[in-house]
Amino acid sequence: CTATKMVAPLLRAARAPSRQRLASAPSGVRRLLSTQPRITTHYTKLDRSTDERWAGVDMERAVDETDVLIVGGGPAGLAAAIRLKQLCNAAGVDYRVTLLEKASQLGAHTLSGAVLEPRALDELLPDWRSMDGATWATPVKEDKMGLLTETLRIPLPVLPKSPVDNHGNYIVRLGNMVAWLGEQAEELGVEVFAGYGAVELLYDEAGNVRGVATNDVGVAKDGSPKPTFERGMELHAKVTMFGEGCRGSLTKGLMAKLNLDAECEPQTYGIGLKELWRVDPAVHKPGNVEHTAGWPVDRHTWGGSFLYHLDEPGDTLVSCGYVIGLDYTNPYLNPFNEFQRWKTHPAIRPTFEGGERLSYGARALNEGGLQSVPKLGFAGGALIGCAAGFLNVPKIKGTHTAMKSGMLAAEAAFEALQALPEEEKAQVVPLDMAPYEVALKESWVWKELHEVRNVRPMAHATPLGMYGMFAYTGAVQYLLRGREPFTLSHGGADHARLKPAAECAPIAYPKPDNKVSFDLLSSVALTGTNHEGDQPPHLTLKSDDVPVLQNLAVYGGPEQRFCPAGVYEYVEDEATKMPKLQINAQNCIHCKTCDIKCPSQNIDWVVPEGGGGPAYTGM
Repeated sequence: CTATKMVAPLLRAARAPSRQRLASAPSGVRRLLSTQPRITTHYTKLDRSTDERWAGVDMERAVDETDVLIVGGGPAGLAAAIRLKQLCNAAGVDYRVTLLEKASQLGAHTLSGAVLEPRALDELLPDWRSMDGATWATPVKEDKMGLLTETLRIPLPVLPKSPVDNHGNYIVRLGNMVAWLGEQAEELGVEVFAGYGAVELLYDEAGNVRGVATNDVGVAKDGSPKPTFERGMELHAKVTMFGEGCRGSLTKGLMAKLNLDAECEPQTYGIGLKELWRVDPAVHKPGNVEHTAGWPVDRHTWGGSFLYHLDEPGDTLVSCGYVIGLDYTNPYLNPFNEFQRWKTHPAIRPTFEGGERLSYGARALNEGGLQSVPKLGFAGGALIGCAAGFLNVPKIKGTHTAMKSGMLAAEAAFEALQALPEEEKAQVVPLDMAPYEVALKESWVWKELHEVRNVRPMAHATPLGMYGMFAYTGAVQYLLRGREPFTLSHGGADHARLKPAAECAPIAYPKPDNKVSFDLLSSVALTGTNHEGDQPPHLTLKSDDVPVLQNLAVYGGPEQRFCPAGVYEYVEDEATKMPKLQINAQNCIHCKTCDIKCPSQNIDWVVPEGGGGPAYTGM
């Protein structure tokens, strides 16, 4: 692009210390950066008390109180809510349980493969298979694995009782399952508020978590109040459970405030891209599960695919997707284009030929496992599900572990509520959730993560890369089941692994054929994404200077490639003819990849107005 050709004059400035970068930049860049309007205008990043546009605006918040507040209506949050109400009913008590979900409806921001291991669901709702509306599960009938070269598919064995053995599991459209769990929660008396994003952490005088505040509405794109401005609400609770999913904005702030990750390794992540297809009936195989590794990425890049054939009455649906570890090194790598290229493989393409692509989406996922689990329980709150990171990487599953964590947190919260003196039950007092962490580490979740703890970091442990990981998993891990006397390290944060563009070769991707492979913008259109246009961009920058002077100059502007929704573009400024970063926040599908992979850690994803974002249907 034109902007990329302008990188050379910026290199000297980029090598300077951060405080000197603007002064040492070429004069055109200095003019551009000093005259451009602020990119970041979000009210969580600016002090409105000194902004005269806000003078006289009523900033008081309404306050509500609840016993247990759950932030996030995914599998973990809903499992926690259901378990709490089950315990209440069994004991004949009525604690108030409130759940906030930023999507307009439960399941609208949920995206996963997914094959469900039903262990946690069996514990939570033993009769779920026969319950009304539970039509979202397809029993797995056939399980296959393969290693792809550029032209061949080499079959790999699926060993019995290995992590990739899916006997007894179910293919699900997780968004549909989440919506169904929401119905069960509401029937039990859980108060579910969809369309309300939690944007601020609240603490008491002692520094304990007290609850959250929801987002303000009616703030203009330039950060000024609109006539429709309304302040968000404060929700105070004895226990606040954070189930925001991978890289939640409040969880990120909570970890920094309470130092929850002081004794664990940095989390490592992947990005999962998914499409839902209606395929030719001749190639539809209900209950068929297939995974591949290898091509199109090289052996030093963590990557693999899934292909799941659903069994829904009168339809021939297939879920497919590609996952790439965000610890990749080449800034020219484009996860979306790798996914599109995978579908063109001779062994994969026949599934899609003559079919219709219905949906597209993407999300980040935690891959750090045992080594990266932070402190889970603290005064006034707990981390549950993917907010903490319980994905079993070799199983390619995390829903069952997420749900179990929510159930264990619910049990710990219920015991703490029951132990409160009667006179304190009407007050908002922070309850100690440390017993939840003890219970989780004594559960099958911890045992499962311990068994597979070395699989993910093994990809970096030898020059063989992914091949070394396969050898380890098929021999050492399968035989010893985690009893090996060592624990490998992931080796640092994902963003730090990215190499300067000058050290890497550009990657040439084929043009989409619009039959099996497609362009990015037509794909984003299938997400149903919508945000109020006149609101501050929720993709905020710590410094407006860094994108051009560091990300573009040193790394070739990787955000315009790792974002799976076309949010970030480097364009030419009409006045200065120099590059500038343009943020298309309305495209954002809330995957959080930018917050994770930005090499300068300059991007800070925050919650937009409630209800905005993708509108997935059964993804």
